Amino acid sequence: MLYRVRHITTYEYSKRVLSSQHVLRLRPRLTDNQVCSSSEVAMSPAPQRRTARDDYFGNRMEMVTLEEPHEEMTIDAQSVVRVTKRRPRDLENTMAWEGIGDALSGARADAEIEAAQFLFDTKLTRAEQDLIAYAKADFTPGRPVALAARDLMNHIRRDIKYKPGVTDVSTPVDRVLEIKGGVCQDQSHVMLAVLRAHGIAARYVSGYLMTRPPPGRPKLQGADQSHAWVSVWCPPLGWIDYDPTNGILPDDEHITLAYGRDYSDISPISGVMLGGGEHEVDVSVDVAPVEEANAA
Repeated sequence: MLYRVRHITTYEYSKRVLSSQHVLRLRPRLTDNQVCSSSEVAMSPAPQRRTARDDYFGNRMEMVTLEEPHEEMTIDAQSVVRVTKRRPRDLENTMAWEGIGDALSGARADAEIEAAQFLFDTKLTRAEQDLIAYAKADFTPGRPVALAARDLMNHIRRDIKYKPGVTDVSTPVDRVLEIKGGVCQDQSHVMLAVLRAHGIAARYVSGYLMTRPPPGRPKLQGADQSHAWVSVWCPPLGWIDYDPTNGILPDDEHITLAYGRDYSDISPISGVMLGGGEHEVDVSVDVAPVEEANAA
């Protein structure tokens, strides 16, 4: 499937920003089932300096500097991405979950070394609660890791309801488990925390999800979502993605933007500024098959 993605972010400041620097991760990355054929990121006001490189995790990153005073900033990212269906995975044909940590502790192959860095807690995935007890029913002895991860995904979807507005980007896992609510970012952080507590390598994935309107209703502009899910190391099959918000294994309607250890590694937009005071943010995302976008 070929998609056109448009992600517009507008910041309105209560006081004038004299200058600012930002890091942008808004260009979809290359994956096994995804190729980004074009990507453009426009800004208003236009930055005076702009450089691009891949970050530590291989995500495309841009660093921009704005030296023109402004009270509003708009970032308009547009990409065309081809996403193919993922090859079928035999989830039963994966290593027992208990052996993952030991296997990665002596990692020699490049893929294993890469996976090993996703074994460890981060500030956003650290928890005081007993996560082993929390997921005892999901991680029965000898269970294949891919099946245990699927059970955990469904457990989190049932236990932590999707509730926008009750958390923010810094909400810790313990708080999410306490209130049993949050958004895709929170559900993904909980899943990462539980997997890593069991010695399983897992990474945070940011991207987009094409939404479908109810039957008989038009698709609303800006109604698509920035989204987050989890990728789990499942030897010998490699990385397998899980979406705890929707209880599915992502296929060709999930568009990958970036991945890292948690949200803070791959925030789409971050930065520092001189001035600005309080600010409001408006985000609009549209994901459409190219044929549909061309017909509009």
